[in-house]
Amino acid sequence: MRILYNSQTIYHKSPFGVLRPKELCVLRVKIPASIRTRRTELILSCDRTGQERAVELFRECTEGDYEVWRGEFSIAEPDLYFYWFVITTENECFRLFRQGEHDTNMEAGEPWQLSCVSDAFPVPEWARGAVMYQIMPDRFFKAGDCDLTGKLQPYRIHEDVREIPDYLPDEKGEVHNCDFFGGNLRGITEKLPYIASLGTEILYLNPIFMAYSNHRYDTCDYLRIDPMLGTERDFTELCERAHELGIRVILDGVFSHTGSRSVYFDREREFGGGACSDPDSPYRSWYKFSHYPDRYDSWWGFPTLPCLDKNNESYRNYIFGEGGVVETWLRRGADGFRLDVADELPDSFIAGIRHRLRLVKPDAFLLGEVWEDASNKVAYNERRRYFVDAELDGVMNYPWRRAILRFVRGEDDGTELGASLRKLSENYPAEVLSCTMNLLSTHDTARALTELAAPFEGSREEMAAYRLSDAQRVLGLLRLRQASFLQFMLPGCPSVYYGDEAGMEGCKDPFNRAFYPWEDENRELRAHFAALGTLRKASPTLRRGAMRVLEANNGRLVLAREYGDDSIYVYVNLSNEPMAAAHGEVLFSASTEDGAVLPGGFAAVRGK
Repeated sequence: MRILYNSQTIYHKSPFGVLRPKELCVLRVKIPASIRTRRTELILSCDRTGQERAVELFRECTEGDYEVWRGEFSIAEPDLYFYWFVITTENECFRLFRQGEHDTNMEAGEPWQLSCVSDAFPVPEWARGAVMYQIMPDRFFKAGDCDLTGKLQPYRIHEDVREIPDYLPDEKGEVHNCDFFGGNLRGITEKLPYIASLGTEILYLNPIFMAYSNHRYDTCDYLRIDPMLGTERDFTELCERAHELGIRVILDGVFSHTGSRSVYFDREREFGGGACSDPDSPYRSWYKFSHYPDRYDSWWGFPTLPCLDKNNESYRNYIFGEGGVVETWLRRGADGFRLDVADELPDSFIAGIRHRLRLVKPDAFLLGEVWEDASNKVAYNERRRYFVDAELDGVMNYPWRRAILRFVRGEDDGTELGASLRKLSENYPAEVLSCTMNLLSTHDTARALTELAAPFEGSREEMAAYRLSDAQRVLGLLRLRQASFLQFMLPGCPSVYYGDEAGMEGCKDPFNRAFYPWEDENRELRAHFAALGTLRKASPTLRRGAMRVLEANNGRLVLAREYGDDSIYVYVNLSNEPMAAAHGEVLFSASTEDGAVLPGGFAAVRGK
């Protein structure tokens, strides 16, 4: 007989998930009576300080062959903790750890995680569960012409938007990313009614600041719109029009590094006064040189992306001080930021950005790029405090992306997906979970359609030529409908990467960054996404409700979303047999018949 403890059940641990300061937590462990337990303790270890605290459990009752040991405690201040049990019997003393998702083990395994987070975690109410639409501005739509005076050269503009983005390196082996398709801010503004028709309430724009490259992650001037995209007035008008349609606009904040051709670094001596071109530059202290001016810290070793010293007071003040970059763009109309490579920004830097956001616009949104479980993320040998210090409103949800793709491709029968859903629900504050960016594709991944139908890795030449066969595309479209349905049913912000709804395919960068295929969309797929977005936008239960995983195995997934008195049951059937669904109002479905979800089908049903 095993010792029973499952932190994901209210019986064993109440409340579920994270704690608030001074909130009472009650634990129960079921120990076989045959062990003859004399004493049971919980050891609570603070991850930051290493200090341990013992909480004694008492024998509450006997249930069959088990004794129930009960304890309670509270935590005074926000922090990340890990815990395990010490059990003393008549014959021995041993530690009890977690094994797998639900089991326990003696002297082997890992401790359980417990976060205590601030009881004032004010995520923007408008962002909770909102549909997000992500756009690479150069690749979406062009309206009118822009004044290209000041655009960093060389660059070329594709004559045909159907062309493949440039991908071949030059004679030095470098890919310059200086080919453009001409998409601009006025083009996005013109297409806002279409974006709104997808149920969108958050428009996330990849970088728009002046830069050399087409992706613009090599910022040249944080305070200036890239000439290829338009003007400050174009941006303000975009925000004004978006707000009229109930859409908030968030920008990509690339604050870990700049471009080598920026006004701040100026390696090519184009502006004068930069850290690399002028030893007396006011920006000199923003960068770390090992040998001036030719050797310096750069992002992942790319000399075109010199790293910034995020602890430098001058730089910090420039970004989030009074009147700085953050405040400037909020006052120009932005509603928040997505922080690129949040792991490379110190916690104090992120906290400073959040503080300025809240001062200028109390309901501004702050999203972080994190690829793992952000509740216990370790970066550069430091445990990050995104949640325990209330730094971020939400993070990019790559763990659920990986789990969804594996489930829909048939590589997981649902067991791994169910575990992933439960794990983040337990580790993330409910407010944060409702603001996670639930994605299937981004500018950093292959297109979901390709990933779901037939993932491909090869040389750049092979990826450029790679296309799904007709049969693969049919399979991919079916799987994309299944995956997107699930994406829109989960807690968080379902995020659509521009063109996924149109049926765009493509391998990883730059082949996932082609121009949107206007007038050549898959209209059935686009209607599918629009219907999901409309349902999501109108449903408080899907936007803010709690989630319970009722079944996750044998190709079947059943969830319950609950909010107040309302319940919505979610079914995805990838097994070979029909599965029964609850009786009630069918909100969304495919391949259902007589109250059953057929193989390959899915349904959302309001329970009675």
